[in-house]
Amino acid sequence: MSKRDLKKYLSGLDKEQIEAQFLEMYDKFGDVKTYYDFVFNPKEEKLVSEAKLKIANEYFPVKTKRAKLRRSTAQKYIKHFLLLGVDAFAVADVMLYAIEIAQKYSARREMRYSSFYKSMQNSFEQAVNFIISNGIVAEYKPRINDIFTEVKRQKWENHYEFERVADQLDLD
Repeated sequence: MSKRDLKKYLSGLDKEQIEAQFLEMYDKFGDVKTYYDFVFNPKEEKLVSEAKLKIANEYFPVKTKRAKLRRSTAQKYIKHFLLLGVDAFAVADVMLYAIEIAQKYSARREMRYSSFYKSMQNSFEQAVNFIISNGIVAEYKPRINDIFTEVKRQKWENHYEFERVADQLDLD
């Protein structure tokens, strides 16, 4: 159904019918409930702290001994935050946190998988582009610089690619 058809359909309904449909969608579809729960009670700090906890658990698990190292966990939260319309500062914070926690892990354990480095490079590029496009560079430039410095310190195999991305911000 196109947006135009939906508008035409909704204009033919009275207020009570529209309310009934919204309540039915709220009960039936989890995404609708999640959206309205966020719109009317946006606890961004709680969402961010939960996301950070889950991301940290990927690298430093509490219940198991083996780290899973899944970038997809962070990506899932970032995508969810973008769909909900979470503040850009909170989204950027989670994006950078995911890279920082991965760097803490790689500082303790040698990473033999080039896919790990490529994945972190993609995350870094995504974060920098998001921060630039939302005009919040000044607030996050020190953290981005710290990430780039750590990449060089740990001698990641793709540090030149990180440098290319960081050059967009004129980092050291």
